[in-house]
Amino acid sequence: MACMHASKAYYRFVVLFFNCMLTFGTYFCFDMPSVLQDDFQKKNCTNNNSTACKDNLGLSVPQYNLLYAIYAWTNAVVVIGAGFLIDKLGNRVGLFLFSGLCLLGSSLFAVGAMLKGTSAMFPVMLIGRLLFGSGNGSLTIVQNRITAYWFREKELAFAFGVTLTFSRSGSVLNFFLTKTVEDRIGLSWTLWGGAFLCLLGFVAAILTSVLDVVGVKQLGQENRVKQESKRLRFQDILHFTLPYWLVTLTIMFFYNGVFPFIADASEFIKDKYGYDDGSPVPSYIAGSVYDVSLVLSPFLGLLIDIIGMRGFLALFCSILTIPVFGLLAFTTVHPLVSTLWLGFTYSFAAASLWPSIPLVVSQATVGTAMGITTSVQMIGIGICNLVIGEVVEHSGWKYAMIFLFFNTLCCAGTAVILNIFDQRRGRVLNQSRRQRRQQMESLEHSIQSPGDDSYEYQHTASDYDPLIKGSVNASRSLYSDPAKQE
Repeated sequence: MACMHASKAYYRFVVLFFNCMLTFGTYFCFDMPSVLQDDFQKKNCTNNNSTACKDNLGLSVPQYNLLYAIYAWTNAVVVIGAGFLIDKLGNRVGLFLFSGLCLLGSSLFAVGAMLKGTSAMFPVMLIGRLLFGSGNGSLTIVQNRITAYWFREKELAFAFGVTLTFSRSGSVLNFFLTKTVEDRIGLSWTLWGGAFLCLLGFVAAILTSVLDVVGVKQLGQENRVKQESKRLRFQDILHFTLPYWLVTLTIMFFYNGVFPFIADASEFIKDKYGYDDGSPVPSYIAGSVYDVSLVLSPFLGLLIDIIGMRGFLALFCSILTIPVFGLLAFTTVHPLVSTLWLGFTYSFAAASLWPSIPLVVSQATVGTAMGITTSVQMIGIGICNLVIGEVVEHSGWKYAMIFLFFNTLCCAGTAVILNIFDQRRGRVLNQSRRQRRQQMESLEHSIQSPGDDSYEYQHTASDYDPLIKGSVNASRSLYSDPAKQE
């Protein structure tokens, strides 16, 4: 580390690289059940491959969807406390704890598959999925918190886009490689391969932690970060503004359409469009959602960093997503059209919505805010996974697509309300980079000259904007009285 200094621009990109590697393996593991859905559900073998036949687990449709629902529900419960814990204790604790849970959970999931034919198989797999969910959602919060710290007021949306690209490259490789690997070496060893990728993520967590701790010290911000952590209270969430909650709801409704669809997409495409059992084509088509985001996310991040327009883009992508599930439910148009379309709108949503959170809360509460948003998101996804499992079991795929269609309509509605309130509160989300810098300079100047020489302001505007302050006048009243800072 002696040859690197955090004040140099390249340092934050080195941090970004290892930070991106945290979730490559976990994203690979997350959707392995989707690619291997046939092997998880089939009881009787129709495949000529004896290894694959031997590994069929015989899960029911509700049991299979429960593997995704338990992940989502666990996230919903854990991530709120995890976000607050990270804000209080720091990134280092979160990195080791949550990457370790991902490694343990993926290993237990593989052990459960090896217990095929026993009563312990499904419970052990569920426990593994539960631990994996506890770690992965929380690890993403640490990852986003580190990104927000190193790239705030810089290339924030671009950094989020690169992080998403690295993570989704794990998902893409899963959809392209897992089925082929499983045909060659069997289900159990394939799942152990996913666990090994989580081990690499744990190594990346060690390196990211070192870079983050050393960098904060080199910048002379260690004491400031510690002081902010000490002042943080869980009641601070009561001060989160309405735009934050609207961003959260918009994220939830959009992802309610994407993730539950991808979880069952391989089986849906095989059933509706007549692909043979064991064909890898349905998983390739399902994975194209991630293929598109893999390519577009960094470029969209750069664009959004320059032009802003986050709220308008969130509305734009939610409206464009509405026809996707209509095509899947009511037409026989090739499914690749719909999945590529969904990948395009998903890329815009991810690049515009998640980087909006650090703009509507303070730096000290980013982890807590990310945790609450992830919790709400996972509650929605968990409910949708269970509903889709029951709908497919009793009514068929058509009505499952209609259910996802209505979720997307709700997303468009919340995005409209979000833009209305953002317009009334200074266009924080829709400002361009140049406009935001001008506003921050004006705000900083106003705070530093409050008209009271007895009180010296010692923090930058970006440390508090815009959690409590909605305007320069509000900022001035807040900092003119030191007692109000406690």
